[in-house]
Amino acid sequence: MFAYKTQIRLHDTDAAGILFFAHQFEIVHDAYEQLLEKLGFSFPTMLTKRSYFLPIVHAESDYKSPLFVGDKITVRITLGHIGDTSFSFVYTIHNQKNVLVGTAKTVHVTIDKKKRTKIKLPAEIRTSLEKFGKKK
Repeated sequence: MFAYKTQIRLHDTDAAGILFFAHQFEIVHDAYEQLLEKLGFSFPTMLTKRSYFLPIVHAESDYKSPLFVGDKITVRITLGHIGDTSFSFVYTIHNQKNVLVGTAKTVHVTIDKKKRTKIKLPAEIRTSLEKFGKKK
C-alpha cells in the first residue's frame, strides 16, 4: 500500500464549498503520479526515456462523504490486478478523522508510444507492480 497526503484547496471545491466531483480524479491521479515516481517510473522518465506509456482506459469513483476546504486527506493505493497488457489500482480516500470519504479505481493499459498500440506489460513494470502488490 502507498499513502499520499494532501489537503483540499479552494480551487478543488464547487460553489457550495464541497469537493467538486471531477477533482477527486485529479487527487487520485496526483497520488498515482507519486506512486509511479516512488517505483522509478516518473512521468518525465516515461515521456523521454521509455518506449511505452500507461494511459488510463477506465476510471470510476464513488463519493462517500463531502470534503471541504482545508480538510486534510490521505489517499491509499493498493494494486487491483495485473494482466498481460494492463493493471489497475484501487484508491481509498480518508479524511483527517480517518473516515472513508471516497473510493476510486483506475485501469491502465501499456501502449507503444510511437505506434499507439497496446503491448505486453514490460517486465520492469510487471516486476515493480508485483513487489508493490505483495507489500502490506
